[in-house]
Order: sequence, then C-alpha cells, then structure tokens
Amino acid sequence: MSSLAEVAKAAGVSVSTASRVLTGSSHPISAKTRAKVIAVAEELGYSPSALARALVSRSSRLMGVLVSDIVNPYFSVIARGVDDVASRAGYVTMLCNVDRRTTTEITRVQTMRDYRAAGVIFAGSGYVDDPREPALAKAVRQAREQGVHAVSLAHRDIGCPVIAADAQAAAYDITDYLVSLGHRRIAFIEGPEGMVATRQRRDGFLACMSNADLTGSAQVLTGGFDFEAGHAAAMRLIARPPLPDAILAANDEAAVGALNALRQAHIDVPGEVSVAGIDDLRVARFVGLTTVSLPLYEMGAMAARQIIDAAPESAAGAAETTPLSHRLIPRETTARRT
Repeated sequence: MSSLAEVAKAAGVSVSTASRVLTGSSHPISAKTRAKVIAVAEELGYSPSALARALVSRSSRLMGVLVSDIVNPYFSVIARGVDDVASRAGYVTMLCNVDRRTTTEITRVQTMRDYRAAGVIFAGSGYVDDPREPALAKAVRQAREQGVHAVSLAHRDIGCPVIAADAQAAAYDITDYLVSLGHRRIAFIEGPEGMVATRQRRDGFLACMSNADLTGSAQVLTGGFDFEAGHAAAMRLIARPPLPDAILAANDEAAVGALNALRQAHIDVPGEVSVAGIDDLRVARFVGLTTVSLPLYEMGAMAARQIIDAAPESAAGAAETTPLSHRLIPRETTARRT
C-alpha cells in the first residue's frame, strides 16, 4: 500500500495538499487538483488512516465502554450488545476496565475525548455520595461539548442519558416471589460496599420484607458481586445455625457461590434452603438458578444505537432516562416451603 508522500509525488502536489484532499478537509482546493489526487490515490491503493480522518472531522467511529470488572459476565453481555450494533454500523468498540474507580473513569473519558470517540458508555454503577462524582460530571460535560456522546447504563448523576432497568424493583420482585413460596426467614447477600447498585438491590429486598411484615426475620450479609463473596457469606450462615428459609444474593455470581457452599455442606437446595439471584446470566441457566432477568444485552444495544443515531448538536443535550423492564425467572433452586 502506498504512502501519502507517494500519492502527493505522483499527483504533483504537496503532502499537505494531498492530506487535505484525502481527509476531507474544508480547506479551499480546486476541483481539478482534488480529482487528480483522488484518482492517483485510488490507482496506488492508498487509504487514509481512521485517526487522520478523525482529527480533521473531529469525530471517529470509536465507541468506548467503561466496565467495572472486565471478567464479570454481567459486563460481557452488555459489551456484546454494544459491539453487535456498533460493528454493523462500522464502529469499533473499545472495552475499558475501570476497577470501580471514579478517577479511572475520569481518565478514560478524557482519553475518549482526545481520540474524538463517537461516544462513551458507562456500563457500571457509581458510589453513594462519591466526592469524585462532580469531577466525573465535569469530564463528561467537556467531552459532550466536543461531540463525544455519553450514555450511562446505571442511574448516575453525571449529566448524560440513562438506559437502565429498575434494580430496586427487580430485588423487590424476587424477594416477593420467595415470600409467596412461604419463606419467612430470608438472608440477603449484598454487593460491594458503598455502590449505588448495592444500595438499590438491598433497598428493594428490605422494602419487600417490610411490606410483608417480615423485617424482623430479614438478614443482610456483607458480600460482593463475585462467586467468592457469595460462597463466603453462605459459609458464615452455615456456621451459625439455624439456616434461613432462603438466600437471595445481589447478583447471580454471588448466588452461585452461595449455592456451591450449601451443596458442599450437603444442605439440600431447595429442600432445606431456596437460593435466588439477580441478572439472569448464563451461569444461572447452567445451574438452574431462580433469578430476575435484566435486559443487559438490550441495554448495550440501545446505548450503541443512541450514540450512532445522535445528531452532533445533541451531544450536550438533556440527560433523559429510558427505563427497561425486568422479568422473574423461576427455576430449580427455589421451592415452596412445606
């Protein structure tokens, strides 16, 4: 493949003139010169780089997806939704792991701005009363002012549109299902400390237990969004009998960890203890876990479409919210309390 200098030499123009023609610059160039440069470029098989076009047009076909934990399958489903839509439209998806750090999110947003990305998608939740959130909101505002569209897939006060399911309602509904099966003593394994998603799911659980007049038999355990956290929480329950009627984890990964601990202790699930989660990840289907299905793929796909379809002048527009529904999925890990 020929270089830009070779194209310029063959066309009898300067490198800067050839660059302006081939990157779509609005710099005044005669139609004759423009046509000659294009013809020579086609003959030599030259193609301008995507970065060069981005620098001139102030926009690229790059879409950044910021995930809290790159190995968590929750984010894999979202990323697949983003990439399926993005790739069909000629966009490239860049997955960025931020380790649940707001400072890292700020850095990644600034990087997306510098690369003139088409958009950035916040796939993870933020923290309750995060002192760094105003700085993140400022970075988002600056990026949007330069044409980088931003979308959040969790409720966050950072000044961009939100596409999300109601995690609190999902936790309420799965708890209500356990209560409807006759379970009264229910333990909840919550997510990482301080996260908005943790609070939303815990609040949904506690609200349902309160409405069922079961607040006194509700138990909240420190946990996390991974297998190990769920396993450890269940082991603490096993070590301090009596066991609850049911265990609800804040997500499927932790629920599977709890399920594994119970089975290792030869405790019958669901005969002695029912187990449920939230999200409906693939692992939940493999082990027959009762859960609530959140539209993760659809969230990612809708975010990508919103970025692709957005007009340049709407980049700094209103931070509207698009709510999505969830669905209860009863499986083999729960049963009616006899």
